[in-house]
Amino acid sequence: MEERTANRNHKITINNRKDGNITGVIDVLSFDDGEIKVDTEMGTLLIKGTDLHVKRLNLEKGEVDIEGHMDSFVYTHVKHKADEESFLSRMFK
Repeated sequence: MEERTANRNHKITINNRKDGNITGVIDVLSFDDGEIKVDTEMGTLLIKGTDLHVKRLNLEKGEVDIEGHMDSFVYTHVKHKADEESFLSRMFK
């Protein structure tokens, strides 16, 4: 997995369930008309809806713009601080 230089704030902004902006994005894992799967600083985010499209993706800034009719946002895996620590660093605390 690619090492990140700094943690980004994670934020979701939705306008009228049609346009959205997500920050704190690490990668877009998959997308189609009915589902977009995004790896974020806070875990894997699953966006479901209809006619979904990724309008803009900027991994350098950690941002993605999406459009379409958005029905739900669900985190399938929430990252905890322990997820980012190595086994040895946890043992010698």
